[in-house]
Amino acid sequence: MSEKETSLPSKYDPQAVEKGRYKFWVDGKFFEATGDDEKDPFSIVIPPPNVTGRLHLGHAWDTTMQDTISRMKRMQGYDVLWLPGMDHAGIATQAKVEAKLKEQGQSRHDLGREKFLEKSWEWKEEYADFIRAQWEKLGLGVDYSRERFTLDEGLSDAVKEVFVKLYEKGLIYRGKYIINWDPQTKTALSDIEVIYEEVQGKFYHMKYPIKDSDETIEIATTRPETMLGDTAIAVHPKDERYQHLIGKTVVLPIVGREIEIVADEYVDMEFGSGAVKITPAHDPNDFEIGNRHNLERVLVMHEDGTMNENAGKYEGLDRFDCRKQIVKDLQDQGVLFKIEDHIHQVGHSERSGAVVEPYLSTQWFVKMQPLADEVVGMQETDDKVNFYPPRFERTYLNWMDNIRDWCISRQLWWGHRIPAWYHKETNEIYVGKEAPKDIENWEQDEDVLDTWFSSALWPFSTMGWPDEEKEDFKRYFPTDVLVTGYDIIFFWVARMIFQSKEFTGKRPFKDVLMHGLIRDSEGRKMSKSLGNGVDPMDVIEKYGADSLRYFLLTGSTPGQDLRFYWEKVESTWNFANKVWNASRFSLMNMEGFTYEDIDLSGEKSLADKWILTRLNETIDQVTKNTNKYEFGEAGRHLYNFIWDELCDWYIEMAKLPLYGEDEEQKRTTRSVLAYVLDQTMRLLHPFMPFITEEIWQKLPHQGDSITVASWPVVRKEFHDEKASNEMKLLVSIIKSVRNIRSEVDTPMSKQVSLFIQAESEAIQEELETNRAYLEKFCNPSELIISTKVDVPEKAMSAVVTGAELFLPLEGLIDFDKEIERLEKELEKWTKEVERVQKKLANQGFVSKAPQAVVDEEKEKEKDYLEKQSKVQARLTELKG
Repeated sequence: MSEKETSLPSKYDPQAVEKGRYKFWVDGKFFEATGDDEKDPFSIVIPPPNVTGRLHLGHAWDTTMQDTISRMKRMQGYDVLWLPGMDHAGIATQAKVEAKLKEQGQSRHDLGREKFLEKSWEWKEEYADFIRAQWEKLGLGVDYSRERFTLDEGLSDAVKEVFVKLYEKGLIYRGKYIINWDPQTKTALSDIEVIYEEVQGKFYHMKYPIKDSDETIEIATTRPETMLGDTAIAVHPKDERYQHLIGKTVVLPIVGREIEIVADEYVDMEFGSGAVKITPAHDPNDFEIGNRHNLERVLVMHEDGTMNENAGKYEGLDRFDCRKQIVKDLQDQGVLFKIEDHIHQVGHSERSGAVVEPYLSTQWFVKMQPLADEVVGMQETDDKVNFYPPRFERTYLNWMDNIRDWCISRQLWWGHRIPAWYHKETNEIYVGKEAPKDIENWEQDEDVLDTWFSSALWPFSTMGWPDEEKEDFKRYFPTDVLVTGYDIIFFWVARMIFQSKEFTGKRPFKDVLMHGLIRDSEGRKMSKSLGNGVDPMDVIEKYGADSLRYFLLTGSTPGQDLRFYWEKVESTWNFANKVWNASRFSLMNMEGFTYEDIDLSGEKSLADKWILTRLNETIDQVTKNTNKYEFGEAGRHLYNFIWDELCDWYIEMAKLPLYGEDEEQKRTTRSVLAYVLDQTMRLLHPFMPFITEEIWQKLPHQGDSITVASWPVVRKEFHDEKASNEMKLLVSIIKSVRNIRSEVDTPMSKQVSLFIQAESEAIQEELETNRAYLEKFCNPSELIISTKVDVPEKAMSAVVTGAELFLPLEGLIDFDKEIERLEKELEKWTKEVERVQKKLANQGFVSKAPQAVVDEEKEKEKDYLEKQSKVQARLTELKG
């Protein structure tokens, strides 16, 4: 390799490192699934982002996890398919397009359906480009050759197939029900599109007069305007206060309509007066009560939230203006006798912000219970979906109990138009994938399907279903893992599972990894209103994608929320910088060194044996934890290995042979350094893809890209427990000497005598063998290693496992302070001895704990007693 190819710039610049690298990966087709039968398939489908705008930090977190998994699996030799795509996001996108038209003084009705859809497709193309550009910035290894969109031809075919099949099975039906209604966008909403906010409202207490009686019955409501649609008063059948009134009628104030008092067990006798007004057309619970008692459904509002002809003199008023007027009129009549403040949860449209109205409407529904029962049963088999963390399985199953039917029709133009036609002259309904042959006699339903209806098919519709002979469907479905936020477990995860079970007979994914929400540093949800949102592109601009990715991956545990701190992103940049500088030093010492030159068979130093052992242990831990989706733990092991052991210890120790005269030692050290750095870059690659590719390309290597390099595996021949223990002793001695020097403000550049009293001849021999390291890192004027040293009268001391250290520093220390320090150390070891002895004296612990744990505690006792004894002896000596 030439000098240019094997050196790194002196300064780590993430923008320079990341520039052009993604194009190299995509052009090289490293992310494309190959269909190679000699490899096991592994597949993930991306949770499709909405084409409504740019991606936020939550998307960055979600997709970085998927990228980490897919990069690791690709390196492990799997044929990986990470399938990208986007969601048309019905109501959200239509609202954006309509807002844009409004700025131009137009509405969708001015354009007509066809022209409006053209504008919507233009919007989609524009924002799809934004999203792809952000995927590129994040370094996401998706297979663009298989990119899908929820409104593309193949997915539209799948949607029609599912709708028709469910209709034919009686699982899709059309009927009048109470649904969530957005009066601003004039469409039904799914539960997920309703955001509940705490609102300061009022409780209005009224007395309705009993017909032909002086009695009244008290009710309370937060929505007095709906009383115009009351068709009954309900009381509990066992409520003795109202037994004599059941079956009698009430004269509805203002309206004058007679309504019956009915008995229903839904009523809570303990709440309020124990009597409730029933408005079947404007409340879901009242609707059910109305069905049980055959009550009339009186709708008193138009779709835009204004009062209709059934509201009498209030017709044409906005619902909230009507509330004010009707309150005044009821007070004037003496019906409304008390108003009290009341804080309650009020549903708002996620998209428009309008207060959602429970509204009686003719809509299409999916009958959920039969579908839910199937997937609940599946969770008791080997084909269950595995939830990570497991607690979310209970959340998922709880939702399946008494599940409500799903309203799937939306009064929109952008989306999958419902494949149902109504005969112009009869009441006949035709449902089919294709239009009826005599189309002139039929009109297609104007509505479209809820966005979640098509995204519920995402794991298999994207693979070519309903054509089950498609190669991708046969090879990559079911998928292996889904990564998504816990906030859509019901609305997307559950629906994918029951649709997949119904139409393919299989689970859609083996595992589902749930993550939380990203919050600001104070724990608040990021929102426009608080102005506390963070654009991932701004973070990348400042610190690079690798730093952002590493922070997102290691900042929380599965299922937990993540708080964003700029300081923590900066610290991950510091980590990347450390990796860069260590690699740069290593490469400078490998000039002219090729892959063929790497030879690990030579005589290795203690540092070589130790770093290869620690590499083995790190490979094991990173692999295990990443396989369990414990990215934080995997990252912790990587960080400690790279920062503390590779950079701070091994590279420093490697300088001895690298700068020495022994060419064989130099060659072995270069080989170990090249090998360890290569393997470390591979381990780090799924977390930090850009910097690792940049460094790996400069290292002696084989292959075109680190993305397709093989994942590191533990090599037993490099595992050396003895070297690990020897190194542990050396490091503890060096650290102790540094600590002592620091305590007495003696710099490392100043030479001092060092006496090491080994507790055995074997340890003495070890230390003599590695004398060069002690001389290099302790800088002694003289170094005495023996099992019995002449302890200087006045010296600083330290006790380590296997040895005692003495640094005669007369004139540099305050002996009173040294005694004080030793007394504190004695107190520390005494407490440790007491703690471990108390534990071992506990028969419950000794009898129940695994033997290995008990043995470990006994070893601690022995170690602590030894240290306690040595410190005590030193104190006695100093005081004497």
